[in-house]
Amino acid sequence: MTSIKIKNLNAYYGEKQVLKEINLDIGEKRVTAIIGPSGCGKSTLLRCINRMNDFIDIFRAEGEIDIDDKDIMQMDPVLLRKQVGMVFQKPNPFPKTIFENVAWGPKIHGTKDKSTLNKIVNNSLKQAALWDEVKGRLKDNALGLSGGQQQRLCIARALAVSPEVILLDEPCSALDPVSTAKIEDLIVALKKHYTIVIVTHNMQQAARVSDNTAFLLNGDLIEYSDTDTLFETPKDKRTEDYITGRFG
Repeated sequence: MTSIKIKNLNAYYGEKQVLKEINLDIGEKRVTAIIGPSGCGKSTLLRCINRMNDFIDIFRAEGEIDIDDKDIMQMDPVLLRKQVGMVFQKPNPFPKTIFENVAWGPKIHGTKDKSTLNKIVNNSLKQAALWDEVKGRLKDNALGLSGGQQQRLCIARALAVSPEVILLDEPCSALDPVSTAKIEDLIVALKKHYTIVIVTHNMQQAARVSDNTAFLLNGDLIEYSDTDTLFETPKDKRTEDYITGRFG
């Protein structure tokens, strides 16, 4: 069970309010997409779920985010980020071997046994649909991989610490169409085991991979429903205007 409940969330950068009274229930083992124009608060909302915004001095938040009924503000952020993995817009592998990239997280959390690390690395690469492409190159530098392979490696790195939630912040925006299709197939496969939240500027992508979609505009949650309903029969005219390309 890994559901996420966001209650009355307000977020600020200095005096500027970027999220306004967000209430959102994210179901377990589903893909939830967050869409909206640039600057509407999508990435800020995503980063609130694993407290990545804590690194920004002028950021503050009010309200509550519960994961499995535990308030994340009361959790150790290191343990929270083990439970809630994140993959960023631009692939960011470490300048180390492919093996070391995936083994890094388990090592940080205390796994030292070589055979255990081998098993974790192999399984994570398989889950990330990368194993067949790199199994003979685990000692090669990860920076030698293609952009799409690097992004799947970053997903494998997130999976290696056995998270329950995976956050994806526009994971395909820097990728070509073939790599994008592989990541999308991977997202659909991974939801059998993980709760996934994806920020995307690509509405076709949201329609393809997500079960539920939230539409944000100027920091407000305008509409949230199952994806088919939101795209086919939106309740709010602002949602309809956005998804039909009248603005954004």
